[in-house]
Amino acid sequence: MGKLNMNNLRKTLYYLKKNGLKDTMYAVTERMQNSNMDSYTYTAPSEGMLKTQRERNWKNPVTFSILVPLYHTPKAYFKEMVESVLQQTYPYFQLILLDAGAEAAEKAVAEENTKAKGNSKMLPDLSKLAAEYGDDRICYYKLAENLGIAENTNAGLEYATGDYIALLDHDDILTVDALYEFAKAIEDGKKRGVELQLLYSDEDKCDGDGKSFYEPHNKLDFNFDLLLTNNYICHFTALKAELFKELKLRGEYNGAQDFDLVLRVAGRFRKTPQQICHIPKILYHWRCHRDSTAANPASKSYAYEAGKQAVEAFVAEQGWDVDVTHSKHQGFYRVWYNQGIFKARPEVGAEGGYLYDKAGKIYAGMMDARGTVAFGGMISGFSGYMNRAHMVHEAEALDLRYIHINPDCEELLIQMLGEHNLYRDKYNKLQVKPEFLESDEQAVALSLKFSKALKDAGYVLVWDPYLSNINQNR
Repeated sequence: MGKLNMNNLRKTLYYLKKNGLKDTMYAVTERMQNSNMDSYTYTAPSEGMLKTQRERNWKNPVTFSILVPLYHTPKAYFKEMVESVLQQTYPYFQLILLDAGAEAAEKAVAEENTKAKGNSKMLPDLSKLAAEYGDDRICYYKLAENLGIAENTNAGLEYATGDYIALLDHDDILTVDALYEFAKAIEDGKKRGVELQLLYSDEDKCDGDGKSFYEPHNKLDFNFDLLLTNNYICHFTALKAELFKELKLRGEYNGAQDFDLVLRVAGRFRKTPQQICHIPKILYHWRCHRDSTAANPASKSYAYEAGKQAVEAFVAEQGWDVDVTHSKHQGFYRVWYNQGIFKARPEVGAEGGYLYDKAGKIYAGMMDARGTVAFGGMISGFSGYMNRAHMVHEAEALDLRYIHINPDCEELLIQMLGEHNLYRDKYNKLQVKPEFLESDEQAVALSLKFSKALKDAGYVLVWDPYLSNINQNR
């Protein structure tokens, strides 16, 4: 949650209303314990580094078209947004401003002489403000009507000449090195023979003045199952222009139109995840003011419903027999496989949960390739960083002490341990005999070996916290 402020108080009250006192107490306690979030300070690149970036000689530089839908954008926010783009150390871009509030602004400007000077509610003439910069990379277009954020943004596609199309909200701010880092990642990908289709960065939040930064979101690399639960990719995002122009944003998901787009891209490239690039740097400041979703979850509750509908549309297109529900965390979802995950997704080799010790703390479950347990030591009821402990993930490794194996993959475990060292539980699921898993060291070693065998065979592993069983403790 970060430090105590009105934004966080609104979030807590909303959470209380939605989930009740018990879950709210867990959430508040956890956030108070995670005081490290309060000490966050955004550190901009050094002047020396920025100078090096500006002086870099690019051969055949990739170009970006940044689409910004405008609607009654306050003058201060507009100027900060535009200037954050013009100050980029990477110069090969066009900034496409798509103003759906132009007519209202023109009317306000025409009436300005009849009103008192200094009226802060007066709408600015954004076309005039854009022209004042005198930069031909700024392309301002007045839209004939307001068709919603998706169609307003799509209107810019006919003007977009860049190799990649990026999305920027009208009241947010790019870091000065954002486009440089994206261009560098694209160039590095080409050297590896990979054409990147989707790029995204880490982000943080800033206050209404754009001066104080907090709540950094340090994201994970592309994780398909995590994406099904939440649009963790979010800002800053760029897509290959041909791909964006083919898929476009869909107006029926306004409020979650970018989530719908990313889901469709993920569905297309999840078997070639190297084409989806995460840049682990803060390159985007998401402005929080009272009316923004970032600060006030209740301000755009329709957006969360649209997100659920986007997930429902995606899973329907996959032909999966599932139900999608809201989770207790706003903007997070749960996909329930009605006939089991292996029936819907045969590429899943195993799914696993986590186990608790007698103190109610996690001691086993999802692991990385070194055997480090995700959320190890966390108590039951806590949600983890960005609520990830309650979200389904594609996993690197799963613990054999709590695992469900795809029947098509059982032969791999038999080959590894021998059938005489295995048994079937009351649900007819193949399990390792307990004597092989009595020590943590042995259990982890066997789990890593089996997980690697599954992944080498082309299967994916899924970790699902809803499988966890508090009674399976030591």
